[in-house]
Amino acid sequence: MKISNFFGGTKVSFDEAWEFIVKVGVAAHQYGSTSTRVEYFLSGLADKLGYQGVFKSTPTEITFALRETPNAVQRIEIMPLPTPNTDLDKLARLGDLLKEIEEGKVSIADAYELIDAIDKVPPPWGKFASMMGYALTGLGIAPLLGAGWNDTIVATVLSILVYILVQISARIGPVAMSWMPLNTALIAGFLAAIIKYWIPDLNLVLVILSAVAIILPGFSISLGAGELVAQKILSGMANLMSGLITLLKQIAGSVIGVGFASLIVSISNTTSEIPVDQMWVFLLFPLLLVGLSLAFQTSRRDLPWAVVVSAIAYSGVLLGSSILDSNLGNLLGTIIAVVISNIWARKTGRPTSIVLIPAIVLLVSGTIGFRGIASMAQGDMVLGVQQFFRMFVVAMTILAGIMIGYTIVRPERSL
Repeated sequence: MKISNFFGGTKVSFDEAWEFIVKVGVAAHQYGSTSTRVEYFLSGLADKLGYQGVFKSTPTEITFALRETPNAVQRIEIMPLPTPNTDLDKLARLGDLLKEIEEGKVSIADAYELIDAIDKVPPPWGKFASMMGYALTGLGIAPLLGAGWNDTIVATVLSILVYILVQISARIGPVAMSWMPLNTALIAGFLAAIIKYWIPDLNLVLVILSAVAIILPGFSISLGAGELVAQKILSGMANLMSGLITLLKQIAGSVIGVGFASLIVSISNTTSEIPVDQMWVFLLFPLLLVGLSLAFQTSRRDLPWAVVVSAIAYSGVLLGSSILDSNLGNLLGTIIAVVISNIWARKTGRPTSIVLIPAIVLLVSGTIGFRGIASMAQGDMVLGVQQFFRMFVVAMTILAGIMIGYTIVRPERSL
């Protein structure tokens, strides 16, 4: 049996390297590291262990392939996995542990138990803080989308209800979670339409959109489109189809909910109220950034950095939009987010995803897709189709920004 190069001061056999790589890959996938990140990191880990590896990751499985020498027989295993759940605190803990192993502070033999322990660590933010993450996201994003004060207040209250429904669905099981996008939008749409009976100028689309914003699949759709362009067909199709199906469930739920409400009360088509003053939009924007970080369970140590990176990235969006248009804004914002995230990862030795994911989620195009299908459902097919396809234009713009950002500052092989 061949023994690899030293790793953390200890020689690693092929069997031990195989088990360790599989363990790390499954954990990284579970905590929300993207397919590209998982593949890139595992390839680097195999090199450090002294072996040659090829890895393919999708939202539902990872293919592990490892060999001792270029002429040796390759060991291959395809491992089915549950849909990942983004938990940036656990991803950060996994990254810290791997750094300690590489530095020789922890042996690979001890790592298995420590990785299992990470899975049992309670969230850094309790249920109340997580609920506030949903509420702050609704409160911050509604004015950003052009909502008025009534829209913003109702959206914030409904976003708390969405959090409760998500928690109930998670306790019931996988079947309930699969229907969660439809159920949350249905209930939010029903209640928003009932409230509109008493507040006629309520903008139903903006209220429902802001209430479910935290669970919109814009990141999945943009990631899938980007992976298809990068010729990662299986992962790209899985992410894209998963995102589009989730989006369709949310639209169907909101339409059904509003339809049920219309059987009970008369829903007027009055003009929407005046948007929140721009000064309040800027004052509420930091709350949106904090809300996203809380919802993604960003650790207390990393939360300030995640907020700062997202804020700087969005400043790039505003700058680019003022110079030319929103496409340049998204491109510039993404480049800034990627460059700063990679510099931060190099300086701290922590996974890039910790600060990059919240920033990209802020920029992605799920809200445009939601509005597009909602417009179609309301009979405005031309506007609906334009907004829906614009979602993919935004996705390609963000992909271009990521590629340019990686060219400016090459990423570390981190999760």
